[in-house]
Formats: sequence, structure tokens, C-alpha cells
Amino acid sequence: MIEGGQVFRRAWVDGVRKHFSDTGYVALWSELPEWERASANEVYALVRAFVEAGGTEGLSRVQKGRFVALCWSAQANRHGGAPAADWDQLSPWQRETNADVFEHIEGLIIGVR
Repeated sequence: MIEGGQVFRRAWVDGVRKHFSDTGYVALWSELPEWERASANEVYALVRAFVEAGGTEGLSRVQKGRFVALCWSAQANRHGGAPAADWDQLSPWQRETNADVFEHIEGLIIGVR
């Protein structure tokens, strides 16, 4: 069975390849440290719950990306990971990738409503 974090990670990797193009920057799910896998699972669950609550279709890409970035910061901190940058410190490719992650999860959830 696929974990929600794996869905999150696949969308993130796809975003990195689309917006950054450095495929050496990404690692396989099985190679990630435990804190990163736990954080990905938690962020997936948070985005999913937010989408299931309704109303996310009206959010901008920036709002969606900020939500992912904020959730990631909190979960990385909670699980002992590396400090995450604030939204204003993220590069454009990271911002776009975060928005892509949200929209990927949103599409999966809205598609099953």
C-alpha cells in the first residue's frame, strides 16, 4: 500500500523536475531519512484534510503553495528535520513546486468526491 507521503513525494519530485530540472537533487523514497518520510506523510494528511473540508478550489496557487510550505516547516521541525525556509526565502522553483504538490493532492481528492 502506498503511503500518503509517497504521493506527496512523487508530486514534489515531479515539480522539481518541471521547475528546477536538476534530477540529482532528488532521492528515492526508501533513501529518505525517517524525519523526511514522517513529515511528508503528515503534510499529505494536512493538505488532504484541508481539501476535504472544502473551499480550496477558490485559493490561488500562491495560497496553496504557502500552505504546503508552512505545513512542511512545522512538520520538519516536529520530526527533527532540517530547518525549512519561510515562503519569502524560497526560490521561485520551490514555490511553484509547493503549489504543484497541493494541486496534485487536491486533484486526487476532488476527483473522488
